[in-house]
Amino acid sequence: MELRNAVIVDGVRSPFARAVRGKLVATRLDELGAKVVRSLLERNPKVEDHMIEDVGLGNVLGNAEFVDMGRVARMAGLPPEVSTFNSNRQCGSSMETLHRIAQSIMIGAIDCGIALGAERMARTIPGDEGPFTRITEPTPVEFTKAQRDMSPDHYENFSVPFPDFILDSPSKVSMLQTAQNVAEVYGLSRADLDEYAVPSHQKAVEAYEAGRFRDEIVPLEVEQPVFDDKGAWLPDERGEMIDFNQDECIRAGTNFEALMNLNPIPGVVSYGGAEIVITPGNSSPTNDGVSAILIMSEEKALALGLEPMARIIGFGVAGVKPQLMGLGPVPATNKAMKYAGLTMDQIDRVEFNEAFAAQIIPSARELGIPMEKLNVNGGALAIGHPLGATGARLVLSLAHELRRSNSKYGVATQCIGAGMGITTVIENL
Repeated sequence: MELRNAVIVDGVRSPFARAVRGKLVATRLDELGAKVVRSLLERNPKVEDHMIEDVGLGNVLGNAEFVDMGRVARMAGLPPEVSTFNSNRQCGSSMETLHRIAQSIMIGAIDCGIALGAERMARTIPGDEGPFTRITEPTPVEFTKAQRDMSPDHYENFSVPFPDFILDSPSKVSMLQTAQNVAEVYGLSRADLDEYAVPSHQKAVEAYEAGRFRDEIVPLEVEQPVFDDKGAWLPDERGEMIDFNQDECIRAGTNFEALMNLNPIPGVVSYGGAEIVITPGNSSPTNDGVSAILIMSEEKALALGLEPMARIIGFGVAGVKPQLMGLGPVPATNKAMKYAGLTMDQIDRVEFNEAFAAQIIPSARELGIPMEKLNVNGGALAIGHPLGATGARLVLSLAHELRRSNSKYGVATQCIGAGMGITTVIENL
């Protein structure tokens, strides 16, 4: 079978809000998703509603607002013939959704689809006392020594050995703990992490001032949440309608001294007796938000007189040891680059999800990514990481940046909870 080309026609996202006390707390996630999808289609009037054949949602935490993905499609005005599905590959969920839509197009199963990612961390994070289900700790899963020692060949490609004190540590750990583990394996200091985090905010501020996010962010009219004097949302209190048009977590005044004064995050330990280096300043925040990408066969797009932004040319997913979750992008990117037939020196831009500075620094080194090509408009440490929405945001930002900079090839990649990575390679058109 000869595969067809799948192209990105356009994409948009909501501004990313702070979880718990952000501007989207009072807005239902299905309503937000419908607004973003509708905005995407209104920007592309040549794409009629009935042409959309499949809509996929990437979502991690789940809650009562998003039980039925079809509800979002109907709220966005799409006809009942449009099929829908949900996908959960943890933090890589919307990038996985993009892969599924693109692959369906490539094999000729559909001509057009939308990859959607959405997350409301405000109502589902631990300790939330709202009307939705709280997260509970899963039953620990431990590997036997024989299972622990079984490693795929790609582990030989890492530049450092994995010490026993990490490999013998619990395999069911928080993402924060995996960041500490990776920092210890690579000998990263607190200063190393904070020195990486500061430019993420500075680049994001510069990108906003230069208007680089204007084409990807959809300004929204939302209800201003009302909070009590302790910062708790009052759902029965109605707020005024406000314009929301900018990511909430970008801090213009961020500097190295301020980050170094932050305390380490409680609960993170060192299995090797090292300094605890993971802080709120070098970790991504919790966020609410939605991202959406319109994907089509290249033949269909050209027949409609559209000008696609980018061609999807590479995919990759891979697993790593759960204790070292943040290294998942390394084997995943190697797979995607092999699929695309490219080497890293041919890549012009990389959008790498900054879940933690502790994981992105060594992963970028292992992949040979020059810092001047990495997250040139800032990353998740500043922009935010609303889990299920992040993968689509990375690809969307990458496509816009390739076009803006007149560059050819780009990579979007991210680590995934439980020890995985996922990568997409695109070509500017």
